[in-house]
Parts: sequence; C-alpha cells; structure tokens
Amino acid sequence: MSYRIFPCVTQQDAEIVVLSSGLGGHASFWQPQIETLTQYFQVLVYDQEGCHADSDALPTSYSIKNMAKQILDILHQQQIKQCHFIGHALGAVIGAELAVLVQNTDISLTSLTFINAWDALDPHTQKCFQARMTLLENVGVEAYIRVQALFLYPPAYISKHIQKIQDIENSGFDDFPPINNVLVRMNALMNFKILPEHVAALAKTDVYYIANKDDFLVPYQKSIDLKKALGHGVLTLLETGAHASSVTESKTFNQILIQNLVEEVL
Repeated sequence: MSYRIFPCVTQQDAEIVVLSSGLGGHASFWQPQIETLTQYFQVLVYDQEGCHADSDALPTSYSIKNMAKQILDILHQQQIKQCHFIGHALGAVIGAELAVLVQNTDISLTSLTFINAWDALDPHTQKCFQARMTLLENVGVEAYIRVQALFLYPPAYISKHIQKIQDIENSGFDDFPPINNVLVRMNALMNFKILPEHVAALAKTDVYYIANKDDFLVPYQKSIDLKKALGHGVLTLLETGAHASSVTESKTFNQILIQNLVEEVL
C-alpha cells in the first residue's frame, strides 16, 4: 500500500488533508498542490489499488466501496481520526463512500471537496468512458494513453505543452496496469450514484464543489446536480481549465482550496 504524508511546513500538529486522484489512481497527480497545501496542512497522498504494472488483479466485483476501504485502512494505520478529503472525479466519489463507512466510528471528515464530480454519471460521460473502454479492449494500450489528454486538458494547453504531455504518455507505457484492472475500476465508477445513505452521511460535513465549464469529460452541470442532491455546500464554477484544472490552472485551483479550507482552520 503506497502512500506518503507531507508534513506541514509551519506547524507540526496541523490538520490533515487527504488527496484522492481520479481514474489514473496515482498520488503524483497532486504534485501541483503539495507546496501550497503544506503551508497550512499535513497532506496525505496515496496510490489507489490496481493502478501499476505490478498490481494484483482486481476482482470483477470491485467497487467504490472497496476503494473507500483502502483509504480507510490507511487512516487506521496512521491513527488519523479527522481529516479534510479532496477528490478529483472518481476520487471525489471515493470520499462520499468513505463518509458512509466512517459513520458511527471515531473517524470523521471535516470537509469533502468534489472536483468535477457527479451525482450520477451523465450520458455524455458514459459515452466517453465506453469509447475509452472500446479503445483499450480493441485497439490497445497506446491508443488508450494517447487519447487521454483530449479528455483532460483544454486544446490551447495541449498545443502549448505537447512535448511535456507526450513525455508523460511515453513514461506511462512501462507502468500501465493490467487492462482488466482499468476496466473493473471504470465499471465501478460508471455504476456509482449518490444515494440517501451518502446524503445522510454528509449532512453535517462541510462540502465544496469545484467544476470547470469547459470540462469535456464531465459536464459542469453535474456538479450543480450533485450539490442539489446533497442539499448543501459551496460551488465554485471556473470558466477554463477543463477536467484536470488542478494541473492546467493550478495557481487558481490552489487558491480556491485555500479559501475554502483555511477559513475553517483559522
């Protein structure tokens, strides 16, 4: 189980923020946030199960609940009783499921931040994932990797950073997880819906939503639907940045995180 806790640079007993990435599942996704967040918090990042080349096969029944149990095990190991949780897409719904698991325990979520998430998968997003699955199964790993940038980044960002993007793509071949693991995780994501149990579990948790109007993968309206389903929270809509705005517009994104969370700490 691979995880790391970055200490807060200003106070030893600072609150803990857990960062949970999307479908890729890698802790490295959050690199642009570490320096900013560690000014105020301890920061826990982790690799999700089944996301590396040497990963064990995930069972076909693998679900969002299984993903939430993984991070719950880490919280138990580190004796963490309270934390903020920030999740990107899949990582966000892992946070919602974690909130259910920690009900009536000595662990609690101080806040949950949903980034480009949903209450139930939009038909457009469903079609995007079906296309990605078809590419992976019928064309292969390279096609799957090469197309990802189109779902994650704005066109102008791709044009400006094409060499960096291609370098990242090329490095992904050697560590690409077992194909079945990718499909199993994608199926779990596609089947998730916000249920009354999630609404109840998050009723007393501070909730934040960040969505990008130019997100090609997840329509920003799904964050509006999600807020409506949960019944409370603060929604921030960004004009640009696309699905991976934590990467493409990290300065603006980080400022929003701090505005939302540091107020609570202070």
